[in-house]
Amino acid sequence: MEELSEKESRKLGSQEVSNEFKTLINSQDLNTLNHLQHTVLGRLQDSNAVLTHFNDFSEHCFAEISGDITRNTRVLKSVKSDLDYIFQKLRSMKSKISATYPDAFPEHSVNEVTDRRPDLEMPK
Repeated sequence: MEELSEKESRKLGSQEVSNEFKTLINSQDLNTLNHLQHTVLGRLQDSNAVLTHFNDFSEHCFAEISGDITRNTRVLKSVKSDLDYIFQKLRSMKSKISATYPDAFPEHSVNEVTDRRPDLEMPK
């Protein structure tokens, strides 16, 4: 019996506190807040739909071009390797020519770095 009265007293106390809170807050303000929250929810749902569509579109586009990207990457690596080999051979030839014919190149070009390519391995 005491348990029931304790539950009833908690319920009555909760109702009393709830009623006091209701008197502190204007119902028009609550309705305005509720309307604003629904407006924000609608906008967020629209944004989510747009982003989902964009992600699907991006995924489709990437699937179409990923093979080309992979192939072009292989080609560029091959070209880089070939160019590195060519520049290595040119440096070697220039060194041999400079050793055999010291007057073949102007003085300043021997002392300068002969490879003026940007270092693509170094992040900027």
